Amino acid sequence: MSPLTRFAQSRTAWLILFASAAALEGCALYFQYVMLLDPCVMCIYQRLALFGVLFAAALGCIGYRHRVVRLMSIILWGISAAWGLKLAIELVDMQTNPSPFSTCSFLPEFPAWMPLHEWLPSVFMPTGMCTDIPWQLFGVTMGQWMIVAFSVYLLALIIFAIPALSQTKDSRN
Repeated sequence: MSPLTRFAQSRTAWLILFASAAALEGCALYFQYVMLLDPCVMCIYQRLALFGVLFAAALGCIGYRHRVVRLMSIILWGISAAWGLKLAIELVDMQTNPSPFSTCSFLPEFPAWMPLHEWLPSVFMPTGMCTDIPWQLFGVTMGQWMIVAFSVYLLALIIFAIPALSQTKDSRN
């Protein structure tokens, strides 16, 4: 078994994914509650995408020894990261090309059976505008940094998916 395969099938790989998503969620809450930057609805949706990556990583940590669980985790990871990347690109487009005809809504459009903004408003209630750019680091906006983050998640997925799902001689699960 190659070192990449051994790592991709280890709990450590999933813990690293979990820690990175948890750190990004922590940063989002720090920006909101310490730096007092209001999240827009697109930010909230990206938060939800990060929670998808976080949940995929938690699932992978629990069931890393089972190929079926790793497959479910990888699928959730991929869907969440791709959706987050799409949202981040849309947000950056709104910020760089503001238009009165292309705006984001004031309330998130969660399904009626899962109104996260009502259940946990401190995390999922948007209070800002999508066209605002309240923070930059090295001239890069928060939305642009999220494009980088979600792209890195997808790149990592591409690198680790096949080794994580490969069948080894040690285990036939």
